Amino acid sequence: MRIGLLGTGPWAKAAYAPALAGHTGLEFAGVWGRRPEAATALAEQYGVAAYADVDALLADVEAVAVALPPSVQAELAVRAAQAGRHLLLDKPLAVTVAEGRAVVEAVEKAGVASVVFFTTRFQKEPEAWIDEQAAVTGWFTARAQWLGAVFTSDSPFAASPWRREKGALWDVGPHALSVLLPVLGDVRQVVAAAHGPADTVHLVLDHSTGASSTLTLSLTAPPAAAGADVELRGEAGVTLLPGSSEGAVPALTRAADALVRAARTGRPHACDAAFGLRVTEILATAEARLADGTQ
Repeated sequence: MRIGLLGTGPWAKAAYAPALAGHTGLEFAGVWGRRPEAATALAEQYGVAAYADVDALLADVEAVAVALPPSVQAELAVRAAQAGRHLLLDKPLAVTVAEGRAVVEAVEKAGVASVVFFTTRFQKEPEAWIDEQAAVTGWFTARAQWLGAVFTSDSPFAASPWRREKGALWDVGPHALSVLLPVLGDVRQVVAAAHGPADTVHLVLDHSTGASSTLTLSLTAPPAAAGADVELRGEAGVTLLPGSSEGAVPALTRAADALVRAARTGRPHACDAAFGLRVTEILATAEARLADGTQ
């Protein structure tokens, strides 16, 4: 499968380009970016073509991987799906429900495969743990903390305009939900949403299984306090999400594997655009509650 990369920022350089270039089931065909000089530099690094026009890239490939801000991603994902291209997308799928729904509708109408890269869902040890806990009944409650230090360190993502605007809710919130939803079921209600320090938010969710979860999300944690953990408590006892022995590139390679399988078999992956839309819907509800002060 020939695949092109849309995006040239830090995430494209650190994860997407090396994963696509090293994937044995894909042919990394080229790069398009909003800054032509950056697209040329990244393309030259991997010996692929740089495209000045996104439609020219779409015409030359069977799939695209997107490493762009969510609103830009959503617009280009619709365009790519309409051109019949399979989609390897990043989280969040979009930051408005309308944008996310447009992607899903385009995917369904075109009959293309889609996979949204929720990192934890494609890391070996966490993925196995999630599958194991999803098969267990009787979960009572869960606690998820996703604390990043993006804005309190020298992170290359600190200058990201969309992260500055949308904060932890939209950047790390998708990660937490991607772990909780397959285990506790869909969110029936955002019970409470409250602001913490800086961009930190606290959520209380009611799930379809009857379990509840609490989430603390931040990109402004002190570096010494940064980290992610998920704890489940229920009839089976207490269990913690294991750490991963892998970085983003192996996980993204598995996400690409999933896209290839979905394209070949026609069977949607659990982390497809429809799942990405559901995550967007939950986060948009939480954002609205934060905005109006509803607790």
